[in-house]
This record gives sequence, C-alpha cells and structure tokens, in this order.
Amino acid sequence: MTDAQETAADSSLRTTGGAPPDDVETAPIPLLEPRDGIPPVIADEESLAEVIAAFAAGTGPVAVDAERASGYRYGQRAYLVQLRREGAGSALIDPVGCPDLSGLGAAIADAEWVLHAATQDLPCLREIGMIPTRIFDTELAGRLAGFPRVGLGAMVESVLGYVLEKGHSAVDWSTRPLPEPWLRYAALDVELLVDLRDALEKELDRQGKLGWALEEFDAIASAPPAPPRKDPWRRTSGMHKVRRRRQMAVVRELWNARDRIAQRRDVSPGKVLSDSAIVEAALALPANAHALSALNGYGHRMGRRQLEQWQAAIDRAKALPDVELPQPGQQLAGPPPPRSWADRDPAAAARLSAARAAVSALAETLNMPQENLITPDTVRRLCWEPPAQVSADAVASALSGYGARAWQVEQVTPVLVTALSATATA
Repeated sequence: MTDAQETAADSSLRTTGGAPPDDVETAPIPLLEPRDGIPPVIADEESLAEVIAAFAAGTGPVAVDAERASGYRYGQRAYLVQLRREGAGSALIDPVGCPDLSGLGAAIADAEWVLHAATQDLPCLREIGMIPTRIFDTELAGRLAGFPRVGLGAMVESVLGYVLEKGHSAVDWSTRPLPEPWLRYAALDVELLVDLRDALEKELDRQGKLGWALEEFDAIASAPPAPPRKDPWRRTSGMHKVRRRRQMAVVRELWNARDRIAQRRDVSPGKVLSDSAIVEAALALPANAHALSALNGYGHRMGRRQLEQWQAAIDRAKALPDVELPQPGQQLAGPPPPRSWADRDPAAAARLSAARAAVSALAETLNMPQENLITPDTVRRLCWEPPAQVSADAVASALSGYGARAWQVEQVTPVLVTALSATATA
C-alpha cells in the first residue's frame, strides 16, 4: 500500500466507518502490495519462535486466515497460515514445516481473532493447535448487517474502497515453494481484515445488531468439533439416481475403495475416481472389467490394474447377502422432508407454510438472510412437533432447545407464535 493509499484508508475509516460519503463518487483503489512487503514464509522452529514472541507482544485483534488445497489433496488441512497484528506486522507460516502451532495459538489466545468465514478455517486451524477463545467473523458480520455480497473481496471493496486480487483462491496451496504472486495474495488477505472488522462493528452497532453478532461469534468459538459424518458415501453427487439397494451397495464399496486410495496417495478423492463414474458403475452393474471399461469414467486412460480394482469393489457389493445391503435412506433425526408433509400431516404443512412466510417477512424487515435469523431446520422441527399449548414461553423454550441463540429467540418468537396460532384456529 502506498503512503497515499494508506492516508486515504485511514481518512475513510475515521470519517465514515469504512464507506465513502454518500455524495462522493470514489473509484475503488487496487490493493497491489502489502504495506510492509511480502513477509518471508516461516518454516522452521527458530523463525516460528520469533513470530510467536512478536505476536505475543502485539496489541489488539489478530487477523487470521488459512489456505487449504481443496480439490488437490486429501482432507482439509492447512498449507499456509496468515496472521497480522498491530505491533507485529504480518506473518506467513508453513504448517508443513511447522506442524505444531499450539505455541502461537497460546500466545494469542487472549486476543480476539478476526476471520472471514470462520467455520471454514477453524477446523484446519484446530488440527495444528490454533484454537481461539474469541472471534469476529467478518463474513457473518456482513450477512447480519445486510450486505448483498459477503465474499472478502466484495466486503473490502464496498466497505473500505479497495480491490483485492482474488485470482489465487483455488490454487494448489500444497505446492512448494509457493510462488511469489500467491504469497502476495495471501498476505493481502489479512492486510485490511482488522480495518474491515472495525468498520463492520460500527455498522452493526448503528443497526442495533452488534449484540446479536457477538452471540453468533461466541457460539462459533465455543462449538465443539463436528463429529464424523455418518455414511458419507450417501453424499455422492448423483446419488438420487440410485434406487436399488444392490446399486447403493456398489456406490458404498466404490466410495470406500476410492477413499482408501486417496488417503494413501494424499490426493483429492475426485482425482482418483469421479462421483459420476461411481454412479455410472452402480447403475450399470458391469459383469467384468471389460464391461466396466465401456462406461463413462473408465475409459482408455485407465489401466487394467485400476479397472480390476474397481471391478473387485463392484463384485464385493454384488456378492453381499440381502441383509447386509444398505437401506434406501438415512435414518433422519428430525422431521421428514417438507415435500412429504402435505400427504403425511397437512396441519404440519400449513404450520410450516405460515411460519416460513412470517420468518421471511421478518428477515426482510431486519435486512438479513432468513437462515441467519433462524435456521430452516429449527423452523421445521418446531412446526412438525409444536408445543401442546402455543405460547410465547413454550415456543421460546422449544427454539432454545433446538440451539437458537437468545437474540434469535427474542426476534422470531412473536411471529412464530402468531403463525402457529393462526393455523391452529384455521
């Protein structure tokens, strides 16, 4: 950032909370270089110790970001961690060379961590020992404040008046050494994150939503790690085409075989075998490797050995006794899909229709997405099994039991009581 750009940013933030005055047409300024230059990549314990000391001595919130290699490597591990803090500057840390960042996490544990779309980065940060106690999520803040576009680039441009170059967001961050343009991009991602946080805090406060945002941030920071997904093979793209249990067993066997290979090779499962190829084989139930080779996804580029390993998985599924075949659908912990409500329980369908309309209208009034006002699953659960006596206390208690935050309960309880009461007397 040039001196002129820095002065412009400081002035804009001081006078307007990050946005230019309404009567001034200001063209966004491209942000091309970190103000302190591209920091060196930290990949050894000695350099990491220096960064830890610097960030421990810094002041104020800590901007934190992580880059993964989604679509290239197995899993969602971090391949670069970026931080910035007043008094410490910016740091780029290589978790491959420094796989244990618990010391850094402890050094900044008492600070507020500023992240964009925190739920995406927190799992991979947790794996390397970085666990915050307080966060500020600029993406979620943007949603609650009613911004129509909440990607980091869009937020920085609309709130601070700068344009971030986003061309490297989907590259293979496991590449070593990382190219300089990628490192520049990574450093710029945390360059203005604290400035964005400060401007959004002012905007949320102006709208009377700051307390709501803080509740949301606390819920994210205190949430336990998500448990492993049950039957992940059921999420194979195109699974809706697979109707018969024997075919489902083929999907399961191929998915599990692919996952083992991908984990062993440390590559994205989609690079081993595509979802569409799995579904193709499940529907066709080929008799042998030759028949398999004629299907889409198993063409001439696939060697005989690979074809045989996939055919072996198919044959295992075909040989299973009926009692070991998967059931047609997952056991649902909550209500059935809403599309079936009209037939199964017309009264519940009427409740859901009224509740959805009420929540939609309230969300529009509050200028935020419906799913941030209250999750659709919570509304479905309430409408499928409403309290015996519809009252504000009963509805509020049910919402809290489903995990709604206090501010959500306060906002939606009146409109949901009205909706449920109206359908009960209709």
